[in-house]
Amino acid sequence: MPDVVLPVLNEAEALPWVLGRMPEGYHPVVVDNGSDDGSAETAAALGAEVVFEQRRGFGSACAAGLSAATGDVVCFMDADGSFDPAELPTVADPVSLGRTDLMLGKRLAQKGAWPLHARVANRALMAEVRRRTSLTLRDLGPMRAARRRELVELAIVDRRSGWPLEMVLRAHAMHWRVDEVGVTYQPRTGRSKVTGTVRGTLQAIGDMGALLK
Repeated sequence: MPDVVLPVLNEAEALPWVLGRMPEGYHPVVVDNGSDDGSAETAAALGAEVVFEQRRGFGSACAAGLSAATGDVVCFMDADGSFDPAELPTVADPVSLGRTDLMLGKRLAQKGAWPLHARVANRALMAEVRRRTSLTLRDLGPMRAARRRELVELAIVDRRSGWPLEMVLRAHAMHWRVDEVGVTYQPRTGRSKVTGTVRGTLQAIGDMGALLK
């Protein structure tokens, strides 16, 4: 049964839809990263496992979720309603079946879902990743899946916005098979706190730029 790590910071509005769309057999692990809107209580009431991580940062939340996970396969996805959990098998099944080691969900963006500044930053980042590696990826893929034991062994260090990129770079260095598959990306529920804002995108660029150095 795959675990699904959902980093959360004030996503109480989106959680009912997200958790309600979780495929049968997928176990949601909601990592509350300092919410003050009742996100943790909402998630618990909806049957999710709730983990608390006081150290702020996307990577901190992901690392806490990975530590709490027990399934053979672990998925990661945003909990803001921008991804449909019903599409998780598209990402997780190739890993479960041994066809790949790390599968990323390449965003197929609906109108208004992906701000121009964030889209341009992602395009530039992936061009640099392709230049430095043999990977042919087009998106960093916030929805993703890999085997738990191997993920732990990657020993990802970043605890901020660089977590997703470091996972890909370390996986490539360990000669993992890294692939991507299209998934729907729709307008999020509520206010964006990271890449939906210029400030958040600049922070992500800084964190990921440091990793590429």
